[in-house]
Amino acid sequence: MNAYITAAGAYLPGDPVGNDEIAARLGGVDDRGDRLRRRVLAANGIAKRHYALDARGRTTELNEELAAAALRAALEDRGARPGDLDMLATATTQGDLLVPGFASMVHGRLGGGPMQLLSAAGVCASSLAALDAAVAKVRLGDRRRAAVVGSELSSRWLRASRFNGGGDADAHFLRWMLSDGAGAVLVEDRPRADRPSLRVDWVRTVSLAHEHRVVMRAGMGEGPDPAAGRTWQDMGSAAAAEQAGMMLLRQDTSALAALAEAGLREFDALARQGLVDLGRLDHVLCHYSTNAFRDLVFAKLAETGAAIDTGRWFSNLETRGNTGAASIFIALEECWRTGRFAPGQTVLLAVPESGRFSFGFAHLTCVGAEGGAPASVAPTATVAGSSPARATASGAAEAAPGSVFARLDEVWQDFERRLAEVPVMRRLEEGTATLEDYKRLLFNLRQQVADGARWISRAASNFSVDLFDLRSAAIGHAAEEHRDFMLLEQNYAACGGSLEDIRSGEKNIGSEALSAYMFHTASRPDPVGLLGAMFVIEGLGTGKAAGWAARFKELLDLRDDQVSFLAYHGEADDDHFAKLQAILASPLVDATAADAIVKTAKVVARLYALQLEELDHV
Repeated sequence: MNAYITAAGAYLPGDPVGNDEIAARLGGVDDRGDRLRRRVLAANGIAKRHYALDARGRTTELNEELAAAALRAALEDRGARPGDLDMLATATTQGDLLVPGFASMVHGRLGGGPMQLLSAAGVCASSLAALDAAVAKVRLGDRRRAAVVGSELSSRWLRASRFNGGGDADAHFLRWMLSDGAGAVLVEDRPRADRPSLRVDWVRTVSLAHEHRVVMRAGMGEGPDPAAGRTWQDMGSAAAAEQAGMMLLRQDTSALAALAEAGLREFDALARQGLVDLGRLDHVLCHYSTNAFRDLVFAKLAETGAAIDTGRWFSNLETRGNTGAASIFIALEECWRTGRFAPGQTVLLAVPESGRFSFGFAHLTCVGAEGGAPASVAPTATVAGSSPARATASGAAEAAPGSVFARLDEVWQDFERRLAEVPVMRRLEEGTATLEDYKRLLFNLRQQVADGARWISRAASNFSVDLFDLRSAAIGHAAEEHRDFMLLEQNYAACGGSLEDIRSGEKNIGSEALSAYMFHTASRPDPVGLLGAMFVIEGLGTGKAAGWAARFKELLDLRDDQVSFLAYHGEADDDHFAKLQAILASPLVDATAADAIVKTAKVVARLYALQLEELDHV
């Protein structure tokens, strides 16, 4: 099952506060504090932020109220009510109370009926931890509609009375950095019917606390590590802890460069797993506390030779401020509200957390309305650069080195690189593809697809009794596929093409070579290698077809009946591919069979790419 973000909401208390107004709102500063203020503001790039404080510095709203307001905005965006929720996951650095949990307080404030609750504690990355939990429950089928909210009311920690005329540079850094706000999203088991949704392809969170000491902290005494007898709860009273400076939020600014490097290593690990490709992402929403951190990331990416299109990176840090766990959802809400995402586009959410070095990442794909282009594609199948060999029921599999999955993964990566260079695919990616391009694609695919059920049937007849399960699978697959070419013909005719022309058309050079190879291989005894061909062809369905359908539909303003072949395979091939994966993981695939499967996959990938290249030569 898939999970979709179907709505977003945000709440920012009060009017925007400019840089010249901060000191008055939080309380005065001495000369040293003012110098620190100017230095921090010059580096972070924030021009406006919001505080739940009035002009005299008094708290006007609770953190739970900020969260509830953002949730109501998301529900209103969806046309839903609190009673429609069956799960609420919250994220915050610090709730209004020590006990009970923040989610309980937000639920009480929001209302609605009985629901599952989760309070994710931490700092900035806790928002994606909460999202991960909600997505997992929806995918499992345990919950149908979950709400996730990140909320922060930092200003109570930043008022002058907290500092008692003191505070080191690490404390003053955060004083001029943090602000208040809340952002929320709704997660459902299907896309909404009236406008695009964001399919959650995957969420990953990771802690490196085993390698790093505490960086952003509050509630502990001097020194890099907490110790028994030296935390705020050991001081006899909260007043004593405050007097000792333990209640100040501190950030070791010298660790920012190391944080950037560690975050890029984690990003690189995702790329090596085939989960993400920076060069092919349409949008990157990265939370960072200061533009200085952003510049560090860009500089280190440039050192690796990565091509950085800063126009794809979005941040509203300058106008919304650094709202910690709420930041990534506040940014997502603005993109959602302003129509920044289009069907077929990909989005990466990235949240580094300096607390003790944690990172959260999420990959999203914008899909059309439920009544439009099908959106139910395997969770990792359409991730840029992701191989279908990694797509399993639970997400991305760690393929053992040398396994048939790892070897097929390499084949797919090479295939994707070749596809990216095919002229028609490049034009589709760039947004310059024409109706004639699309019609040529349909025309040429039809000639090859018409042979598909025939070679599958021939393969079935050549499997021995020892491979009876493969024979049965092939027969069933042929029955499902034998009318596919008719759907292609209907799409071609709906686009103004002649049925007579497409039915009498000849295969191009690539199609001839591909079809001949398939029939040759299917005619051999026990043609297990054809599982490699199915890996490539079904992988195109589950990993590419829906995205191509949505892209052609968007670019050319096509109707559903003009893209139904690609759209159908974007949905139906998920099931086909799941069955194929089960076979590949079975004892039927020994070392000899694996070699044949991988070799066949390589040949079919090369010939399929040639078939598409020939579209520009006919």
